[in-house]
Amino acid sequence: MRVEGQTWVVVGAYGMLGVDMVEVASDGGATVVRLGRDDADITDVDSLRAAVPECDVIVNCAAYTAVDQAEEDEASAHGVNADGAANVAQVAIERGARLVHVSTDYVFAGDADAPYGEDAARAPLSAYGRTKAAGEVAVEASGADALVVRTAWLYGAHGACFPKTIARVAAERGQLKVVDDQVGQPTWTRDLAEFIVGLLAAGAPAGIYHGTSSGQTSWFGFADAIVAASGVPSTVEPTDSTAFVRPAPRPAWSVLGHRASLQAGVAPIGDWRERWDIAASSVLDAR
Repeated sequence: MRVEGQTWVVVGAYGMLGVDMVEVASDGGATVVRLGRDDADITDVDSLRAAVPECDVIVNCAAYTAVDQAEEDEASAHGVNADGAANVAQVAIERGARLVHVSTDYVFAGDADAPYGEDAARAPLSAYGRTKAAGEVAVEASGADALVVRTAWLYGAHGACFPKTIARVAAERGQLKVVDDQVGQPTWTRDLAEFIVGLLAAGAPAGIYHGTSSGQTSWFGFADAIVAASGVPSTVEPTDSTAFVRPAPRPAWSVLGHRASLQAGVAPIGDWRERWDIAASSVLDAR
């Protein structure tokens, strides 16, 4: 997957996905400009204009991801996830750049019984989901040459994530309970970054794509695989969501389909379990 000679700007470059995005794009031959919070404020379009050089691609990895906190401060989440997305799209248009905007499974209600298609109706349950859905709409309405890439259940080496938390708690307690009634697709940030590069290298048309691992499991199933990979002698037991009530509702079904990427000639990310087996050591060693 080569993008030689291109200049990419990664917004949110120091987050868990952003770090992998920079590395993968660089490995593909792109010159990458990294923008973090100290470099540009995506809620201020003039700040973005000043920070973003002439470029071929802008990847927006920046997001307000404090899902529960967003229930109490939806305005702040909207400022980043919706207004910020609109600002990045505007600058992409001004630079003549392709835009990749990273979104989420939380734009769906999670009440399906089959994988959500890219054209499924948005029906967010939470403030976080509403603001991310608004960001998608803003990007689409902007007229930018944009790929909206929804993902879910992200984990990686360069930030806090579910596998690191589970491995730590398992080591501390010797046993733990994890919900078995929320189903989704654990996705490695490295795989998502490679998927995004693949879409751009293939010249995928503007539209919505789903960048998640194939297959599906519950949080309990994922936790069981994490503990096995960690080598910690611990027991994982299933429970349900009533045991862990949170301010923001979580989608119970976060399984996304991959028809659009297949139509663009880009293979979906492999099965979640196979990818976890490959990712586990680098993710857990980074604790």
